[in-house]
Amino acid sequence: MRIDHVALWTSDLERCQRFYADYFGAVPGAGYVNAAKGFASCFLSFEDGARIEAMTTTTLAPLSIDPGAQRMGLTHLAIALGSERRVDELTQRLKDDGHPILDGPRRTGDGYYESVALDPDGNRIEITA
Repeated sequence: MRIDHVALWTSDLERCQRFYADYFGAVPGAGYVNAAKGFASCFLSFEDGARIEAMTTTTLAPLSIDPGAQRMGLTHLAIALGSERRVDELTQRLKDDGHPILDGPRRTGDGYYESVALDPDGNRIEITA
């Protein structure tokens, strides 16, 4: 067994696609639209096979939470870059481009080297070595 993908509601599908493509190398797939249900989505695929399904809706009202808020359930995505240098570089690039950095880069008590940033929809992204 394996986790196939994680799905994220977004208020702007194109913005979400650009963020994960520009900063993490995700490749957007063909979009899917179900006009009758007011639903559109796109899978963002990573080199190792992991995927994020970015989704929008015009008929549902996904609950909004404060950007970066800690909550029960899914609380962050962790994306491994392979080296501390790459974590430092991407963290600085995100910061320079105006994306909130909540923590780090730092070494955590459980041995990770990471920073924590927010994506454009306020989801926590752990950027790890």
